[in-house]
Amino acid sequence: MPDWVCLCVIILLLLSLLTIAGFIVYSGLLSEINIQTGSPPIKNVTFAYKLKEEPYRNCGQLFKECRSVGPKLSCIGVFYDDPKKVLGQRCRCAVGSILGEGESKPSEELLKRYEKSGFNVFSFPEVTHVVTASFPHRTLLSILLGVRRVYPRLNHYIKERRLCAHPFLEIYRGGQIHYMAPLARQGDFYVPEVRQVERRLPAGEESHSDTELSGSTDSNSEYSSGSGILLSDSRETSRAPSSVHSVLSPDEGGGDYGERSSTASASKQLDWELNGGQQGTGEEQNHGASDQKSLDTASQEWGVAVGGEE
Repeated sequence: MPDWVCLCVIILLLLSLLTIAGFIVYSGLLSEINIQTGSPPIKNVTFAYKLKEEPYRNCGQLFKECRSVGPKLSCIGVFYDDPKKVLGQRCRCAVGSILGEGESKPSEELLKRYEKSGFNVFSFPEVTHVVTASFPHRTLLSILLGVRRVYPRLNHYIKERRLCAHPFLEIYRGGQIHYMAPLARQGDFYVPEVRQVERRLPAGEESHSDTELSGSTDSNSEYSSGSGILLSDSRETSRAPSSVHSVLSPDEGGGDYGERSSTASASKQLDWELNGGQQGTGEEQNHGASDQKSLDTASQEWGVAVGGEE
């Protein structure tokens, strides 16, 4: 082979490698990731969705279906289970399109179009505080890079501050992937099919996921932190923080969001101080039950307040 041919081949290989490297960087490989607690990237929204129970890597087909029905609408995905704790085929996600936000209401024609395609319609409230981050959405590779780079940092942020943040939402709009997990009213972010499954669980039985995903319980979320069972049928109730987490990265951390023992220890320490360092006997113990309820609430609120100082 002539030398000039070998040289051309080498140049082409180098150009190909540079093109691939540039594509990966453009997709977000080196993009800065800022995790914070603050206002959500969306207001109260009405969205059309389909719920699937399958490995999260298969959710791409649902996003394609949403775009085929409403190509100009923002897509949204809600992920209820931690794939590190739940079998892939039992991971639940609701994927759909945002039909209306804030004061903007979806038209009847738009609702009928999605309902005809087999979508359900649900609404999420606007909350004041969420854990949030964003990542550029420039190519299909951006989605994978976001999974690999953003979720481990979200997980570390939540665990470090002992927050109760679930489920995880991804909003695709304006060339960005917005990630968020509400810190209050979490039950309102569980679509009806998921809540119905939780209600059917017998008392004392845990759901698919591990219930020890957060070290502190949000004072505004109304769920039983131990059982994983909904307390009532109202929309304000929420399941245990057992089903959080979208597709976590296997290489930068994951797993539990904290240890419940830390909250329990804080509660016991406060109890000891309130009783003057004594265990309490007789009439003091009779008042212990009512004091303990207030104490538990205080310790729970303290856990969320720590994250709010960020």
